[in-house]
Formats: sequence, C-alpha cells, structure tokens
Amino acid sequence: MPQPPRLVPKKGPKNRLVVALAYDGLCTFEFGVTVEVFGLKRPEFDFPWYKFVVAGLEPGPLRAIGGIVMQPRHGLERLGCAGTIVIPGWRDRREPPPEKLLAALRRAHARGCRILTICSGVFVLAEAGLLDGRRATTHWRYTDELQRRYPKIKVDPGVLYVDEGSLLTSAGSAAGIDLCLHLVRRDYGARVANAVAKRLVASPHRDGGQSQYIAPPSADTGSGATLAKVLDWAVGRLDEELTVSRLAEQAHMSLRTFERRFRQETGATPNEWLTRQRLRHAQELLETTDQSIERVSYACGLAPETLRHHFSRVLRTTPTAYRRAFAPASARPASPRMAGRARLLL
Repeated sequence: MPQPPRLVPKKGPKNRLVVALAYDGLCTFEFGVTVEVFGLKRPEFDFPWYKFVVAGLEPGPLRAIGGIVMQPRHGLERLGCAGTIVIPGWRDRREPPPEKLLAALRRAHARGCRILTICSGVFVLAEAGLLDGRRATTHWRYTDELQRRYPKIKVDPGVLYVDEGSLLTSAGSAAGIDLCLHLVRRDYGARVANAVAKRLVASPHRDGGQSQYIAPPSADTGSGATLAKVLDWAVGRLDEELTVSRLAEQAHMSLRTFERRFRQETGATPNEWLTRQRLRHAQELLETTDQSIERVSYACGLAPETLRHHFSRVLRTTPTAYRRAFAPASARPASPRMAGRARLLL
C-alpha cells in the first residue's frame, strides 16, 4: 500500500510553547478550539509540534461555561516563558481584567511573545494598551463598543481575523479556528495547516479579510448548491481565463443575478473571490514546489507582473520573499550557481 507523501514543513516557531489562559467563567468553545489546534498530540507528524500548557488566572478549580470545572496545573508565571499566549474569550467584556494579568501580558509582548485572542478576548489586550494604533477585530456584536471604549484602536468590524504580527485578534468563536489555523500556516506552512484542518474537518483556509457575516440567500432561490458547484469548478481551473460572464454561464444565471447572489453568499465580488483563490494557490505552490515564479504565475492564471502586484497589495511582500520566508529549503529552487555545482557533483 503506497505511503502518503511525507510532509516537509517549515522549521516552526523558535519558541514552540503555547500557553492558553484559563479563568473562572471560561469560554468553553474558544478554549476547546485552542486545545484542538495546539494541544493535541500529532502522531501523523514526524517533526516537533507545539508544546501546550494551561495557565490559570485564579488558583482554581475554575468553572467553564456548560458546568465544566477544571484545575490548571500552572499559574500566570507560565506566561513569562511562552512563545505564544492565547486568550480564549473573556468572561465579561465590561469587567476590567486584573492588573496582574495585564502586567504579565505587557511583559510578554515586550520580550517578543505573540498574543492571540478569540472573540471577546480582545478586550483584555485592549485594556492592556497593547492594541493602541493597531488594527484589531472582534465579534460583530462588539465592534462598536470596542471602538467606542478604545478609540486608539483601528477596529475592523467586517473581517474574520487580523494579523498584526505579534498581536492577532479574531471575530466570533468559529473565526478562532480560522485564526489558529492561520498561525499554524505561518509557522509550519500550507500543507501542515491543511492537514490540521482536515483532522478538524474544517475549511483549510478562510482569509482573514473574508466578511464576518454573510446574509443567507432567499430560501426559494436554490442558489446555494449551484454556487458551491461553480466555486469548486472554478478552483479546478485557476490556470484558465475565468471571466464573471463565464462563471455566470456555468451557474446558468444572468450576469446580474449571478453577481448579486455571489455577493450574498460569499461577501465578495466574483473578481475579488477569484483573485483570492489565485493568490492562495500561488502561496501553496511557492511553499511546496520549486517551480519558477513565472510558472507559478501562469498556473494561477496570472501574468508574472500581475502576481507580483497582488502579492505587494495584499500580502505586502514579493513572491520571491514569500517563498524564502515560508518554503522549506527542499522546495526552493537552487540558485544558478548552486545548480551548476550540483551538475558538477552529478
């Protein structure tokens, strides 16, 4: 029986310790997402995975929503050695977090620790002053309140998550899955993140810029299944010219109806969605193959200069720099000098 191809990830983060904050009144789902992504054993991987511990804000036992009681083995002192801290929601966004927690987060951030929040956990970071002058998001029900209470934050109310480098914030609970998978992608690359998503039975990658709330189509339109088929059809043909008219024809809709229903169901225009898919495919090819930038471009249905433009606009980098940062050495094309040396060795 053939063996599945071996995953060759990036090296992963220098500090692999992920510390999840637990507190009395813990948000159970958000905490569960954190454990599922960072805390499970991964026998399917033959490379070092994250180390995971829970740090209790209070001594415990701590109550979690749903009648669950837990007893963390560690306290806030574990934040001092974390590479990543996860704040899985907050018990009451109107309750100021204890100063000892805020001080610990400030110290951790000052030494370079990453801090990730899910849903209302952003209010803890906001109270610590760490988000001043930065972009952030939270659940769409709380974005106005977050902006009003913390006017120095650039609140983005419509997105699934925001990555500000060392500070990452997500929208509502399920968006926490997307943000955690995004961080795995940053650390280990697309294939590893996709493998984690597959075990979760979750979407492998929803862009942070995707809309939080998509209005459902009318019950009598029956367009949901049709559009899903068209999206799958388009993803399999990204190397082709895909106009909106061609997509509408594939959906057996008029152009106007197709564009309206597409925005209703995806939160984006067809062209925005197509660009996003082409970029996503380019990222995966750059991470996992040694194809030239030109070949990657055409495989994604873009001219090389167009690919570079979109990388600069959306990802704020170049395809070459992206590959250098995210691809393992085995997936990088050899330089002409090294290729010559290889030929001599052969």
